[in-house]
Amino acid sequence: MAHPKNITSEEDEALILDSIDRFLERDVIPYVHDLEAADEYPQAIADKMAELGLYGATISTEYGGLGLSASTYTKIVDRVSAAWISVSGLFNAHLIMAQAVERAGTDEQKQKWLPRFASGELRGGVALTEPDCGTDLQGIRTKAVRDGDDYVIDGAKMWITNSIKGNILAVLVKTDPMAEPAHRGMSLILAEKSAGYEASKLEKLGYRGIDTGAMQFDGVRVPAENLIGGEEGRGLQQILSGLELGRINVAARGVGLARVCLEEALAYAQTRQTFGKPISQHQSIQIKLADMATRVEAARLLVEQAAHAYDTGERCDMEAGMAKLFATEAALENSLEAMRIHGAYGYSKEYNIERYYRDAPLLAIGEGTNELQRIIIARQLVERNPV
Repeated sequence: MAHPKNITSEEDEALILDSIDRFLERDVIPYVHDLEAADEYPQAIADKMAELGLYGATISTEYGGLGLSASTYTKIVDRVSAAWISVSGLFNAHLIMAQAVERAGTDEQKQKWLPRFASGELRGGVALTEPDCGTDLQGIRTKAVRDGDDYVIDGAKMWITNSIKGNILAVLVKTDPMAEPAHRGMSLILAEKSAGYEASKLEKLGYRGIDTGAMQFDGVRVPAENLIGGEEGRGLQQILSGLELGRINVAARGVGLARVCLEEALAYAQTRQTFGKPISQHQSIQIKLADMATRVEAARLLVEQAAHAYDTGERCDMEAGMAKLFATEAALENSLEAMRIHGAYGYSKEYNIERYYRDAPLLAIGEGTNELQRIIIARQLVERNPV
């Protein structure tokens, strides 16, 4: 269950969002096209985000974070994703790792790690997925064997954000491979980069620039004190609770992407003319614009509802699942409609539309596929409404 968060005041929120808007206009938007085309890691942008405190956005103020509510955080993610969704991924994975420590870590672990996470001194993410295991995390094979004061980690991870440019990961491992059910033998361990830790960059259709990696752990030694919570067998529960915030984040990314597709399609439709008038006056285009706008508003409201539930400490896996499902499908649909409205220009790298079209599918896959979200929603509906 989520811990209640302080609600960010309207004045503070307005100041924060204004600073984010200025950061995006000055430090992100002018550089996106070239960085994305080269699939180049946006190091300067990442460093600027650390200065702004975004790596500590949801970390409590007592540990040096901004202590933002999920409601304010989703508005930041919306704005950042409309500029370039890869940038939002840099701090999303990092904050899921931080959330696991803040919720489940010992007092000593919180004091040791969270201030360094909040400042951006240490930047990382979560290593969950494996080459043969994605949505079904109980099928992981990466092992951590206790050896004196250390754990020795062996195994492979796949599609891990911040695994190359970052310097620490929360790694989901099996500390008891024979446990039944499997989740009772799973633990979450903080692993800083060290000997035996290798990561190689993966090439992707979209979501470029960000360092998504394939990883290999060969005899990586990690101090036993890095076991989150200090107790084996709690790893799956620890990381699943953090994924609520991750799914709300991805939903907010969907809102941002769906919104910018609408905005650019609307602007283009009012300037592009066919048969003597702007295409926005053709009924077929008007229907597309109306549907796009309705998806954006519905997605935004679902995200607001999920963020509010998270902030008040309610169980919100169903709300997060609904928001993630609808908002990311809205991004997919709006990116395609924006391309159709732009015609051949939508297919050209001269415009942003083709990037939105390539980026959108990730949102329907990442942080739990949309097929899984439907199952989560249905199970919660049944559980919450017994006959």
